[in-house]
Amino acid sequence: MKSDFQKAFISSVERLSAWSDVLDDINVFPVADGDTGRNLKTSLTPLRYLGEDREKIVNRLLVSARGNSGNIAARFFAGFLTADSYELLPQAAKTGRDYAWQAVHNPVPGTMLTVFDALADFLEKNYFEASEKYILNIVDALERAVKSTPQLLPKLKQAGVVDSGALGMYIFLEEFFKNLSKQRSQFRPINETFNGMLAVLPSFQEETDEGYCVDMVVHFDDKPEDKIKKLTECSDNVVVIPHQDYLKIHLHTTSKNEVKHQVESLGDIVQWLDDDIGIQINDFKQHPMEGAIHIMTDAAGSVTREDSRQLGITLLDSYISAGDTSLPETLFSPSELYQTMRKGIKVSTSQASIFERHQYYQRVMDQYPKVLYLCVGSIYTGNYDVAMEWKQKNDPDDRFTIIDTTAASGRLGTIVLATAKHSTKTKDQSAVIKFAKRAIHKCEEYVFLDKLKYLAAGGRLSKPGAFFGDMLHVKPIISPTAEGAKKVGAVRNREGQLGFALEKLEASFGESASPFIMLEYSDNHGWVNDTVKKSIEARYPSSEIRLQPLSLTSGVHMGPGTWGLSFLPEVV
Repeated sequence: MKSDFQKAFISSVERLSAWSDVLDDINVFPVADGDTGRNLKTSLTPLRYLGEDREKIVNRLLVSARGNSGNIAARFFAGFLTADSYELLPQAAKTGRDYAWQAVHNPVPGTMLTVFDALADFLEKNYFEASEKYILNIVDALERAVKSTPQLLPKLKQAGVVDSGALGMYIFLEEFFKNLSKQRSQFRPINETFNGMLAVLPSFQEETDEGYCVDMVVHFDDKPEDKIKKLTECSDNVVVIPHQDYLKIHLHTTSKNEVKHQVESLGDIVQWLDDDIGIQINDFKQHPMEGAIHIMTDAAGSVTREDSRQLGITLLDSYISAGDTSLPETLFSPSELYQTMRKGIKVSTSQASIFERHQYYQRVMDQYPKVLYLCVGSIYTGNYDVAMEWKQKNDPDDRFTIIDTTAASGRLGTIVLATAKHSTKTKDQSAVIKFAKRAIHKCEEYVFLDKLKYLAAGGRLSKPGAFFGDMLHVKPIISPTAEGAKKVGAVRNREGQLGFALEKLEASFGESASPFIMLEYSDNHGWVNDTVKKSIEARYPSSEIRLQPLSLTSGVHMGPGTWGLSFLPEVV
C-alpha cells in the first residue's frame, strides 16, 4: 500500500500534466521555445511510480529530465523525495532547494528557483500542520513567489506572463500539500489567480535563434571538474547534475557536434537527446487556428502534438511503459518503442488516473467557453464514463459536450481532424457538433497487421493462434467499429494489403471522389509513404491525404509493421 507521501507525489504529477499545455504557451524564458510543460511532464513522470525504491526513482529522474525546467525540477525532487514524514519536510525542501540552485551554472531568481526558496523558507519557519489555515498560508507564499517572477526577470515582464516553470511548481505543490494534509477543498482557479499573466502579449517578439537544446547522460571513471567547467562556460544555459558515476548535462549550443566531441573525451555518453531551438521558436510563434468550439480528444486517435498545436486541440494521453521507461504516449519516441518491441522487451499501456482526467476537464473548461470532447470508443476504454461522471457534477451550464465516437486509432483521428478543420470555417457551434456526428457515421478504418504475436501478448488473441498464424505468414486485417475490433480479412503479403485497401476505397467512392484519407504508419514510414500513399494519390489525385504515425497505444497492441487506412467522403 502506498504511503500518504507517495500518493501526494503521484497526484501532484498528474495535476501538473493536466496544465502542461498552458505552461508551454507562456514559456518565454530563457528562450521562447514553448516546451516547459512538455519537459516537466516528461521529466517528472517517474514520480508516478513511487512505490519503487527511492534510489531507482532518482535514477529515472536523471535519465528522464529534459530542458532547463525539467532538469532543475528533477534535481529539486532528488532532495525533496527524502521526506517521508512531516518532520522531515523542512530539511527535504532545503536540500532540494540547494540541489536545484547548485545544478544551474548561472542561476537567476524569477524562475522555479524562487518558488523553491519560498517553500524552503516557509517550512523552516512554520512547522507542518494538517489544517486548512496552514495550507492556505503555504499556497499564499507560493502564489506570491510566482507573481514576483515578472519583476525579477525583465523578459517575463515584456511578455506579460509569469515564469512557466515557477507556475508548474506552484501547481504541483498546491496539490501536494492539499493531498498530504487531506484538505481536499477546491483548488484556486489558475486563470483567476494569475489573471492577465497567462497569455503572451502581442507586442512580445522573440528573435529566431540558431542552436540546439542538448540533454546528455555521461558516465565518468572520475570527475574531471576542470574539463566540465570548460564545457559549461561555452553556454549561458547549463545545468549539471552529478549522480554516482554519472553526470546529467543540459545546455544550449550552436555546435552540438563540437560539444559531443568534447564530452566523448571526458567519458562515455550513455544518452544523447537534442532539439533544434530555431524550429521550436518558430513553432512557438505560430498561433493555433481558432475554431467555433474547442476540441478535446484522446491521443489514441493518432493525432500528433504538432496537429494539436496547429489546430488548437487538447490531447489526453494514456501511458506507455517499456523496460524502465514510462511516459505519456505522445512524448514516447516511436522509433525507440518499436525497436524495444522487436527486441522482445515487455511493453504495456495504462490509462491516466481518474484524478488526472478530471484535472484536464477542469482546465479546459476554465479556459474555453464551449468544449467538444470527441472520446475514444467506450467499448475500448472507460474514458467516456469518466467524462460523463465529471460532467454531471461539474457542468451545470452544459458547456461540455461529450460524444462517444465508437472509434479508435485512425478512425478517431480522421473524425477529429476533419471536425477541427470544419470548426475553423464556421462560427456555429451546433453545426460543428452535427458535423462530428455525421463523420462518425461515415468514417471507415482498416488496420493491416504484420504479426499476430503482439495481439497475443496483450491478451487479445490466443498464443497458439498467433503462433500458427505467423508461421503461415497470415497478415490479418481488422476494422475497429462500435462493436470492437473485427477481423475483416487476411492476406499473405504487403501487396495483398495494398490491394485490399484500394478495393475498399473503390467500393466507397469510385475513382472521381475527393475523400479525406489518413494513412497511419508504425516503423514502416518509407513503405507507406512511397508505395501506399503514391498508389492512392494516383487513383485519387484530388484527395487530401494525411500521413500520420499510428497512435502508440495502438502500436503497442498491434506491433511493428502495422499500418492503417481511414477515410471520409468529401461531403459528410
